[in-house]
Amino acid sequence: MKKKLELSAEDIAILNSKIGLKHLLYDKKVNVEKALRYTKYELRIRELQAELIKLQNWVIEGNRKVVVIFEGRDAAGKGGAIRRMTAHINPRHYRIVALPKPLIEEQGQWYFQRYVQRLPKPGEMVFFDRSWYNRAIVEPVNGFCTHQEYEIFMGQVNDFEKMIIESGTYLLKFYFSISKEEQARRFRDIKRSPLKRWKMSPVDERAQELWDVYTQYKRKMFERTNTPHAPWVIINADRKTTARVEAAEHILRTIPYLEEVEKQP
Repeated sequence: MKKKLELSAEDIAILNSKIGLKHLLYDKKVNVEKALRYTKYELRIRELQAELIKLQNWVIEGNRKVVVIFEGRDAAGKGGAIRRMTAHINPRHYRIVALPKPLIEEQGQWYFQRYVQRLPKPGEMVFFDRSWYNRAIVEPVNGFCTHQEYEIFMGQVNDFEKMIIESGTYLLKFYFSISKEEQARRFRDIKRSPLKRWKMSPVDERAQELWDVYTQYKRKMFERTNTPHAPWVIINADRKTTARVEAAEHILRTIPYLEEVEKQP
């Protein structure tokens, strides 16, 4: 027997708000628990977006530099999280970087070179929707690099990140972790939607088949690149809303923008 949902006075007030009523009436069949959850999420994400504006102002005014990396399996919700975080900040002072496969001339360069060119200028935030860590998981799993190229990358990446940080850049690394079942469900949704179908690539099509191989390389990545100066933050992303809130909260908690904001009169 399903447990009866008990609502507090605060819950009722939230559901009676404009946002709450919107979610209550979204489906023909009213789901109070779901409406309450989504309303609380929307209210919280708005609070966090307002704080991200303050953080960006702190970055701009102090000529600071911020890099936030989003890694995770295909369909983990990386892009959606980045879109929520950048929804209201000044577009002139941030960039989203999602690089395609290297051009022929880039293939002969030092692997990190094309990422160096996309690092933030003073007063700028850069969000990487996948990053140099393609070479830690996606490339070796799918045969896009040699074992030697993989090992060279793994031997250099920690020093590379240390140099970024020592240059005065805040570097945060998120890994959005989803279950195999949730990935399969999201792939089905993408394939059914004429508006999202374009997102499915040949690499995505093989992701379920290569799940265990991805897992092996993911573990190696954590073992070798989870450093004191640039630790990984692993976020359970099976529920997108929770993952977005957790990632935004971590950014705001980690970067010390409030220290100066609170000093202002």
